[in-house]
Amino acid sequence: VRVVESGGGLVQAGGSLRLSCAGSGFTLDEYAIGWYRQAPGEEREKISCLKSRDNTTYYRDSVKGRFTVSKDDAKNTVYLQMSSLSPEDTAVYYCATQRGCGGDYWGFYWGQGTQVTVSS
Repeated sequence: VRVVESGGGLVQAGGSLRLSCAGSGFTLDEYAIGWYRQAPGEEREKISCLKSRDNTTYYRDSVKGRFTVSKDDAKNTVYLQMSSLSPEDTAVYYCATQRGCGGDYWGFYWGQGTQVTVSS
């Protein structure tokens, strides 16, 4: 099982980015995909999740209304569309497989992360 993130970069405040999480060795029906981020000196936090089997989604309060998670089953890929970005969104973003999207679920197969930097 493997997940690979891509799509990070440098963007100005107010801009948008779309991150991708490409999975292999499993299908999106088998695992939920969680999106996480970790800023320097901070703990990793879960910001979004998609569970295809029951179409469950989760968003952390700080990203609700700005971030949208979606999927492409044919590509076995989950996306995180991020808009209205602010410098506070600067972090390394990770995706991970997990059993569900509820608050207690945490990732267990992790990607290498992709850097998102938002300039003011």
